[in-house]
Amino acid sequence: MALLKIFRKTNVLLVVCALGLFILGGILLFSADVYAQAEGVQRATTNAGWGFMAAALAVGFSSIAAGIAVSGVGSAAMGAVSEEPQLMGKSLIYVGLAEGIAIYGLIVSIIILGRI
Repeated sequence: MALLKIFRKTNVLLVVCALGLFILGGILLFSADVYAQAEGVQRATTNAGWGFMAAALAVGFSSIAAGIAVSGVGSAAMGAVSEEPQLMGKSLIYVGLAEGIAIYGLIVSIIILGRI
């Protein structure tokens, strides 16, 4: 039971960290473009590494957060389905919403990699 409470707290923490990393990646890529235009260079190659790092962290943290969210939602959904089988369709919607966190991270990383 104590382990479940720890997972719930880390789930919120991971989602907040992933959101912060998404924003940091966008800021780093925007600053790389501004720096490159000011110097007259097409792209700043030193900041391309930061873009790859931001894309990797976006996918990594969002996948971890989605895994933790799906574990909590999935176990609660299966408990509800065991009580009332007609809740299966509604419970799948919640599991899909929790899985959407990983898809958002993947989309953000594709946008980041497209700008490098």
